[in-house]
Amino acid sequence: MAGGKQSPRQKMVNLMYLVFICMLALNMSKEVLAAFGLMNEKMETSNVKTTESNNQFLASLETKASEDKVKYGKVYEKANQIKQLSQSYFDYLEGLKKEMMEGVEDPKDYQVMDKADFLDTKFFQGEKLAEGGQEFMKRINDYRSQVSGLVPAGMKTTVESRFEVGDANGKVEKRDGTKQDWIKYHYEGFPLIASLTKLTALQSDIKATEEDALKSMLAGNLSEQVSLKNFATSLQAAKTAFYTGEKYDGKIIISKTDNSSTPVRAELTLDGRKLAEGRDYKLEAGGVKMLIGSGAAGDHTIKGKMFFKQDGDEIEVDVENTFATISKPNAALIAADKMNVVYRGVANPMSISIPGIPNNKVSASAPGLKKINGSSYVMNPRKGRTVKIMASGTLPDGQRISTPATFRIKDIPRPSGSLAKQIGSVKLPRKNVEISTVGAILEDFDFDLNLKVSGFKFKVPGQPTVNVKGNRLNSQAKSALKRAKRGSAVQFFDINAYITNNKTYKLKKVSPVYVEITN
Repeated sequence: MAGGKQSPRQKMVNLMYLVFICMLALNMSKEVLAAFGLMNEKMETSNVKTTESNNQFLASLETKASEDKVKYGKVYEKANQIKQLSQSYFDYLEGLKKEMMEGVEDPKDYQVMDKADFLDTKFFQGEKLAEGGQEFMKRINDYRSQVSGLVPAGMKTTVESRFEVGDANGKVEKRDGTKQDWIKYHYEGFPLIASLTKLTALQSDIKATEEDALKSMLAGNLSEQVSLKNFATSLQAAKTAFYTGEKYDGKIIISKTDNSSTPVRAELTLDGRKLAEGRDYKLEAGGVKMLIGSGAAGDHTIKGKMFFKQDGDEIEVDVENTFATISKPNAALIAADKMNVVYRGVANPMSISIPGIPNNKVSASAPGLKKINGSSYVMNPRKGRTVKIMASGTLPDGQRISTPATFRIKDIPRPSGSLAKQIGSVKLPRKNVEISTVGAILEDFDFDLNLKVSGFKFKVPGQPTVNVKGNRLNSQAKSALKRAKRGSAVQFFDINAYITNNKTYKLKKVSPVYVEITN
């Protein structure tokens, strides 16, 4: 359009083309400015939401640190430091943005924000940086170095690349291959709205760094929580005791043993009786340690609740477990298979129990059998030569078992007559015979029966037999004794004896006593 000699009309047309091209360029510039403005709005809205999310996350972490200082204390301390550094840098950038907007009447009229005067004046002084530019660079460098030293190792590279300011010399390579200072490359000569948007983008990076750091530290903490070194094994089964032949249904489980699994309190009962912390149980990592005794033989139930702290709230866990107590043996059980004997006329003491079943769930029955208490019984045999005792009980799993045992019934053996507690043939002075008591003795018998004599016959050689009532010689028998010669043998026979506490039982015939008179 500039070549050759042109007519006035052509010059006019050319001028109109130039005006048209300038108008297109001007219109395009305004659209770009508006685009920067809209982008700035969206990033500011996003920063507000991210700030709310980060504050909630930090508050939750603070709660956890108060509940478990060992596990979350250091994590919360670092997170709080990152929060403070981020807020300080964010506020600095926000103050810078407010200074930039002081001369703008309508903050939404982005098309008028096309000047670069503010930052060019604040950041640059010829080829050098002004005081504002030096502070800007110091702020971004300090934030990068301080935060990268607090975040987990895996995130350090992300922080450094997010806030990098060029190469080691602070230079950025341009499209033509030449190098320029990072701050000049990004902020010198740019429209106001473009620089404003870049500062908002920096604020967005700060919020993203804060969010990523919190998430990364929590992820590392969660990895520590699920690490197997924080767990121990234990056995869990439907019951605590099993019998020979039963299938064991238990399984090995793992449970946490660190501070995060320590209950804050518990409400427990044992067989309905309230348990006290410190006396009956204590709280420890992983649960509750019981300090109770095993109690009497039988099944026992522990019920109640354990309470844990989670995010500031108490979470309750129901408790219902049972255990069985079996009487501890204090002697070996030795039995003579052929000696299962009970005696008629005697209260035979017996012990009846079933291993693994408490006495209150064992019953026994037989003619003449009576329970005293616990496992103690008394057997008074009746007619017949044998008696069968049936013992029954219920196992913890509900199964009922019954066991029979047969005993022979024997009569009380024949008592031996005695005089002055001597049996068989004895030698005594005449006077001793006169005053001594006639008795009946069960030799080597297992039961100490109280036998009494109600009468007997007395015979002196050459004298009539005397019938005596009671257990001493009467006057007639004494008279006959006086006629006995020295060395003669007198007899006590047909002795009648009875059991004092069972007079109805008829004892066998008592053996006689022979006494040689020694004077």
